[in-house]
Amino acid sequence: MCLNLFLSGEKNMAPENLSMGILFFFQTAVGIFGNWSILLPYVTSVFTGKSLMPKDQILGHLILANSLVIISRVIPQIMAQLGLQYLLDDMLCKLTLYSNRVSRGISLHCTCLLSCFQAITISPSNSRWMKLKHSVSKYMVQSCSLSWLVHLLLNSKTAVVVIGSGTNKNFTKKIKLGYCSAFVFGNSVPGLHLSLLCFTDGLCLGLMVWASAFMVSTLYRHKSQLQHIHSAQYSLRVSPEDRATKTILILVCTFVLSYSMSFILVIYTVVFDNPRLWIISIFTLLDTCFPTFCPFILIHNNKSALKNHFPCCWRR
Repeated sequence: MCLNLFLSGEKNMAPENLSMGILFFFQTAVGIFGNWSILLPYVTSVFTGKSLMPKDQILGHLILANSLVIISRVIPQIMAQLGLQYLLDDMLCKLTLYSNRVSRGISLHCTCLLSCFQAITISPSNSRWMKLKHSVSKYMVQSCSLSWLVHLLLNSKTAVVVIGSGTNKNFTKKIKLGYCSAFVFGNSVPGLHLSLLCFTDGLCLGLMVWASAFMVSTLYRHKSQLQHIHSAQYSLRVSPEDRATKTILILVCTFVLSYSMSFILVIYTVVFDNPRLWIISIFTLLDTCFPTFCPFILIHNNKSALKNHFPCCWRR
């Protein structure tokens, strides 16, 4: 039966779909390699009992969530491009969409925590935030573990409303998601559940914007102070805090771009009854840029920290 579905999908597959499938496959390989190159040494450090800094623990949750985003988002899209979306039955559709929603929520939460943690780290030593640094760091790490449970419960409705594209049942409204579909009870999306999702996402995005603005202003003041120092050697020196701050600002900008593409894709699939696969593919490609390139941004901009905390990555 699977062979017949593959052959039928191969006959209906357009050349551009094959090209997009190959592009998604390349993106998956690059993203998984980059994330696992950081995740595996992190897991090794956990099992060996090596202590990790709070920021490194948050990064571990972020990298794990990014890996799940790539697997649950891109691999089903590859199957759709190759005409194999009918292999995704109700159970697989529920699993992939539910995993994607949970992992995206964790990714948003961890990126928010990283930006807030770095904003506290570079705050002036006489500020109230610096005095609360150790206690806030402890609660931040604990909130990462708690956020998995929160998002598992918050997105549980996704596992109920998602069905396979080949399911022939009558629903009030059916939203096509490319390789899967979702049905809506009644004439509108339940307001309470949508409000909770919008509130959590809006809160994290708002905190990221505030932390980013604070870090930019702090870096600007720091640069202005260095201009008054006449030693050229000192003025050219870049502190680890400044380097980490610039790295997180790049991550935040990349995440906001990726999240915007995801938001536009959601609106497109809800408004149009029969969304085109190639449009969904383009937005999916842009949507998964953050989890794909996040580890390479970390490696490129923070090599010294990764050498200290994850030495397995740098063994020759």
